[in-house]
Amino acid sequence: MLVAAAVCPCPPLLVPEVAAGAAPELDAARAACTDALGVLAAARPDRLVVVGPVESTRIETYPEGTAGSFRGFGVDLDVRLGRPGGGPDGGAPSDGRLLPYALAVGAWLLEHAGWRGAPLEGVGVGEALTPERCILQGRDIAARADRVALLVMGDASACRTLKAPGYLDERAAPFDAEAARALGAADVGALRALDTELARELKVSGRAPWQVLAGAAEPGALKGALRYEDAPYGVGYIVASWS
Repeated sequence: MLVAAAVCPCPPLLVPEVAAGAAPELDAARAACTDALGVLAAARPDRLVVVGPVESTRIETYPEGTAGSFRGFGVDLDVRLGRPGGGPDGGAPSDGRLLPYALAVGAWLLEHAGWRGAPLEGVGVGEALTPERCILQGRDIAARADRVALLVMGDASACRTLKAPGYLDERAAPFDAEAARALGAADVGALRALDTELARELKVSGRAPWQVLAGAAEPGALKGALRYEDAPYGVGYIVASWS
């Protein structure tokens, strides 16, 4: 059963070493993420699942101890999902896969917040998955323990300004505003109803992870709080917590 969730954006720029001189520009977003993670810790879950987008059409799982790296951004910085020594038995996973960037940012946030809570795992959600598939995945995750918490990684639109990665699209601000409202209100129905095609056109990486969250939550069971909403660099970043 889902007892808490934190929703955070997933740009590698959240990691100060990656952002370099621009790091202070996202200090407010980082602080909001830290506060949202505090809600997860306070819920004392039996299991934490980090959910984020991946560029595939599948669900991909990453056991505790899976490594991630930001070397692709010119930074000599590695992270690991959960305990530094690997999984619950202390051994690192043997398949050699690296965390996708969204989950690597999630792992960094957990390390930055000093997470010492429940065992955890990562789930990569293909950005092209249907809402129905995402909702079913959420229900499966919620059934994995008596008390499950989610760290949900994903960005809103990338089309908020002329210099945004997806250029300016007048539909982006209204989409982001409704997503922020739904995440802040823990409105499961509104998240399930997000327009998949519009989200794709607006380059919204969070749509599928947010719908996994909607599948994991029982309508009305949790209360939401919107902790941050802005569009630095023309990309919508939303931080919310559910408890």
